[in-house]
Parts: sequence; C-alpha cells; structure tokens
Amino acid sequence: MFRKKKRLEDLPRKNVTLDDLREFPEMTSWFSPSLLFKLLWRVIVSDLFGQYADRRLIEAALDPASLQEIQTRDDLTKKLPQDNHGAVWIDFVADLGDGFDATYAVAYLLAQPQLDVDGETLPRGGALFMGGDEVYPTSGRYDYIAKMRLPYEFALPSQPKSSQHPPIFAIPGNHDWYDGLVNFLAFFAREKSTSIGNWRTQQKRSYFAAKINENCWLWAIDIALVADMDQPQANYFVAAAKDMPQGANIILCSAEPGWYKVDSDSYRTLSYAANIAEGAGKALRIPLVLSGDTHHYARYTSTHGTEYITSGGGGAFLHGTHQLPSEIEAEWLRYSNEKLVLQFCYPDQKASRRLLKGDFCFPFLNYGFALALGSIYAIAGYILSLVPRLDVAVVVFLILITGFVEYSSYQERNRNWLTVVLASVHAVVQFCLLLFLTFLSVQFDSVLGSLRDQGPWWLWLLQFAIPMIFGGGVVAGFVFGANLYFTCRYAGMNSNDAFSAMRLDAYRNFLRLRIVGDQITVYPIGIDKVPTRNEWRDNEDAEHDPAISRFLPPESFAIRLIEKPIIISGSQSAQTMDVRKPIDLPPKG
Repeated sequence: MFRKKKRLEDLPRKNVTLDDLREFPEMTSWFSPSLLFKLLWRVIVSDLFGQYADRRLIEAALDPASLQEIQTRDDLTKKLPQDNHGAVWIDFVADLGDGFDATYAVAYLLAQPQLDVDGETLPRGGALFMGGDEVYPTSGRYDYIAKMRLPYEFALPSQPKSSQHPPIFAIPGNHDWYDGLVNFLAFFAREKSTSIGNWRTQQKRSYFAAKINENCWLWAIDIALVADMDQPQANYFVAAAKDMPQGANIILCSAEPGWYKVDSDSYRTLSYAANIAEGAGKALRIPLVLSGDTHHYARYTSTHGTEYITSGGGGAFLHGTHQLPSEIEAEWLRYSNEKLVLQFCYPDQKASRRLLKGDFCFPFLNYGFALALGSIYAIAGYILSLVPRLDVAVVVFLILITGFVEYSSYQERNRNWLTVVLASVHAVVQFCLLLFLTFLSVQFDSVLGSLRDQGPWWLWLLQFAIPMIFGGGVVAGFVFGANLYFTCRYAGMNSNDAFSAMRLDAYRNFLRLRIVGDQITVYPIGIDKVPTRNEWRDNEDAEHDPAISRFLPPESFAIRLIEKPIIISGSQSAQTMDVRKPIDLPPKG
C-alpha cells in the first residue's frame, strides 16, 4: 500500500500511461470492516472536537483582507469570457473524488472546449464550482491527490505559460471536514493560487460570494459538520448583500440539500443565508439553489418559482431517487406555505427501484463485511453449542437486536416505532438462522464422532468455525442485503447503505449554466454509463499537444441532457424549453 501511494504522488504527469491507471483507486468499499472502524473514529473525533475547533473562525482570523477586498478578490466579471450574446458560462459539479473512472469521466467532459449534446453546443465553463465532498471516504492528502487533483489534471493538463486559467472554487462537504478542513484549505485556499490541472484556485476561505456578472452572484456557504453559519461568515455575506445592486440574482449553493428534510439544521442554515439576502432591503432574488451530497440529480420547483437542484453526480456512488417525495411543504423567507414539487430526477424512480435488486448480491460485493458477520455467527454459535441454555440464547438475541436497532437508528438519525420494528424483524431472522446453522453444525459433529466431546478441542473448533464463518457469512450477508433492499424499497429507510453497498458508478451528472443579464439557463448533463478501467484509451495527440486530455473514453461513450434546459428569467418562474439554435462560443485566445 505504501508503494502504491508513493507512486501516485510521484507519478510523472506528462508520461503517465494506461498501465499507470491500474494504480488508481476503484470505487470505495463502504462496508469494508477496516474502513467502517476508521470512519467511526473520524465521526467520533469530529463530533467531539469539531465544534470546539471551528476552522472557519481560524481561516477568517488569518485572512488579513477586508470584506471589501474579499469581494474584489471574488469578482469574476473580468475573468469569465463572454459569447457573442454577452453570456458567460460556468460549471457546477459535486461529490467527486471516489473511484477514478467515474471521477475522470466527469472531469473529461468538464475539460472539453465544448460539448455537443442533444443538438446543443455548450462551451466549457469559464469557472468551475465544486459543491462539496471533493474526496471520499476521508480527507487525507493522498485522497485529494489520487482521487481529485490527478484525474482533473489528466483531463485538463496545466499550462503554466498560458494566459487562460479558468478559476476553480469549492466548498467543503462532511467528508472534507473529517480532518478539520486541513487538507481542503491546503488544496483550495492557499496564500497563492494553486493549480488543479489548468484550473486555478483563488479563494482564501471555505465560503465565497463570486460575482458572475453585474446582476448575478453565486453564494456558496460552508455549513461545516454542525450545519450552522459562523459569525465571520455571516458578516461576509451581509457585506456581500450590501454591495449588490437592486434586484440582483443570487445562485445559492450549499453542501447539503436541506430541503429534503425541512426540519434539519442544514435547511435552517440555508434559510438563514436567504434571510441575509432579504435583509439587505434590495429586493435580491434567489431563483436557483444548488447542492450536492446526495448522489443523484433531482429538481424541485417552489410555489414562487425558485428552482432547487441537487446534482451530486461527480463521481461518488449512486444514490437512489425512488424515495424522493413528490411534494415538500416548507417555509422559505416570508412564505410560510411554500410548496416544492418534484419536476425531474435522474435516474428515474422506476430505474432506482430496479437497481436496488443488486443488494441481493451483498455478500459477494462486500465479502469482508460478510465474513465479519460470519465470525459473529461462529462466536455466538460456539457459545450456544457449549452452553445450550435458554438464558444464554436470550442474552445472544438481546445483543443482536440491540445492535441492529442501534445501527438502523443511527443510519436514519431517528428512532421511531417503524425503525425499531423493522430492525427487530431483521434481528429475529438473523437469530433464527444462527440457531439453525448451529444446530446443523452440532448434528454434523455427532455424525463424525463428536469431536466436541472427545477432542481434540482445536479440531472441533476448526470444524465448527470454518463453515460458520464462510457459510454463515454468505447467509448472514444475504439476509443483511435483503433487509437493505426491502427497507429501502418499501419503507424509505437505509437508502444510503442500500446504494453504497452496490458502489454503482452509473448515472453521473453535472450542471452547465449560461448566464446573461438576469437570465440563467441550466443544462443538466448526464452520463448513463461510465467507462470501465480497461476501456480508456491513450490520446496520441497529447504527445504533441499537452493541453488536451491525456486519456480518451471509448467510442461508445455517450452523454445527454438529463432534461430540457431550465430557464430562469427575471421575476418570472422557472420554466423549461427546448432550444435548438446553436450557441455562439466565446472568442478564442
């Protein structure tokens, strides 16, 4: 493992080969026992100490610039090229940095000078905005290099002598916060601009208000792990709002789609940012709210026309959509009866349900976790076989049911009667299978001459443990996967684990935005199928032109608009349209 990490960090960028790609990470195995313990430790440390060492306060204290200087620093109006209609283009991507193939597939598309998709010609964004969770599963330096910076550098190699360096901005998600934001700030918020491919960083804090044109700003808030807004950040956005012209538009971006659960802290923080804008007394509008965190595409339209778009398809495992409510009741600014209506999702809800069937392969997709369950079977079964008493069986059952109830309650962030009942049913099924397999093992031993009674003891232990660990692991893993399927499919529970267990890298997506005047057009771009590791091809032209992507996808690689372009114009409600006229590209140079 050390040699692999060292090789990736020292990889000669210009001479990288297809053979080198084998060194890059596959999709994260979220049910790996070692990773689960590691993440549990990170979560405990973050929960215990994160709120007492809020790095947002530190970064604000170390930033010597005044609020006015910060606003000037985040002014992109002179850096974003305009097309012949005076429009500027920006890209939004979130939840990248997992397996190489999905991350690079999206980075490759973001890097192309233009995309021709469904009759549209869409020029590359003049700035790239990352909406959280830039790496998975943790935020170590190696993760940022191997899973984020290198794939983006291969897609759009750095050109130090070029005058064209699109700016890149990012906000942290919860995975970026697991080390207290140390590496996020090292990669995105250094004193001097740093290179991520040919993109260049320029932010100095983990939040920003980027001026896109004279009538549109992109506000990106950092909610940290406690889902709140610190005072320096609030002061920053208050100053930004005061500096904006009357009736300007704000694209509001957060690392979590708080509107999915309107009683959540993240939604309250999102509403707090919106209230800052409203409190400026300038009739500022928030026609578009963007987020990642949930790894799918979904668009809700509110009663008063605001579009809420989740686009977390930058590379992490797919999340389902079938559990999304068709309507959400919410309070937003002065509207106490705001209703959000689901307009579109990707994958569609039928496909989401179909994909869930992959959970029946759980023990083979997550063999490490299945073997861990089998080991628990072996230990519990060994105890029951040595002390076949009712009170012992009751203790084992209570341990099992407590474990599964606590697991489900933690995953759902809520303990209610449905969670307890379904977790208890799962525990009962696992316990019955444990008793049955223990009974079979004891019967099998008696057929062989009862090694348990006559010895040697170690041979009996091997005879009992090996079938229980491997056979019991398959059975326990299958039941665990079936529980994920049924609870997610029919009860709307365990959605995260049901899909993370399958590590699906299909249905990738990102957003390309066209902004002119007070009109915003959103083009949601989707990839139904990501190339596998052995499908990437060497780009022979890269030897002569180091500015182009190092690897090419297979000829079968296809992209499409997830839905028709979404147009948000002035004070009108958002609408969709089918644009077939070609769009002028920004002038070269």
